[in-house]
Amino acid sequence: MLFFVLIFSFTFSPELTDKPLLFWAKNDFCCEHIHLDAASLNVSQQPPVGALEKKFIARGLVDVQKIDPSLLVELKYSTTDNFIKEDVYGDLERAYLQPLAAEKLKNANRYLKQEKPKYTLLVYDGARPRSVTKIFWQRMSHLPYNRREDFVADPAIGSIHNFGCAVDLTIADENGQPLDMGTIFDYFGQLAEPRREAALLKAGKLTRQQIENRQLLRRVMTKAGYTSIQTEWWHFNALSRANAKAKYGFIE
Repeated sequence: MLFFVLIFSFTFSPELTDKPLLFWAKNDFCCEHIHLDAASLNVSQQPPVGALEKKFIARGLVDVQKIDPSLLVELKYSTTDNFIKEDVYGDLERAYLQPLAAEKLKNANRYLKQEKPKYTLLVYDGARPRSVTKIFWQRMSHLPYNRREDFVADPAIGSIHNFGCAVDLTIADENGQPLDMGTIFDYFGQLAEPRREAALLKAGKLTRQQIENRQLLRRVMTKAGYTSIQTEWWHFNALSRANAKAKYGFIE
């Protein structure tokens, strides 16, 4: 009985995992066509690159998990788990930032692991086109202008997210679960405001552990060069609005 062995090697890229691979196994007596695809080889499929992601890439933004693969990403605006209860990002599954902001985020995650080796940063949002900020602004039209600006940027001025220089995030524990920060992401109320934490602790509305979790997040982010804001514990800026606009311009 005659046997033969076929040995081959190949490399997959995200763009090719949905295409079959064709091989011919040949000896003196037979020629067999072998059809292989990602599913039969148990190769994980990468999400397709959609229109919004292509826009980010064309503007020079980077996938934060390519800068630091240990970062966790759960884009809230690619789900209905957000304040407008709508998926406004469609097929976007990867978080993008300007390279400068992504490097700062990598450093922040490193500082976090120095303090808490089993913890990691969990990104909820990064770069955001101004078209989405316009949707948010309209959804908050029931609030007075000055209060609306506490939570959503006026698109005429722009959010620092619109330049790829802001990130919304939290800290995840060793099981990938978010730490208790006292509120959920996108909670628009006083409990989410860092400027009120001392009073909220005194009133028994936040616990000391919840505030310590927020302080840990702020500590590692500011050490890496980000700045926090006074109305949202999850939001951090890599540059000022003026500097981000001058350096990068709007992502529409």
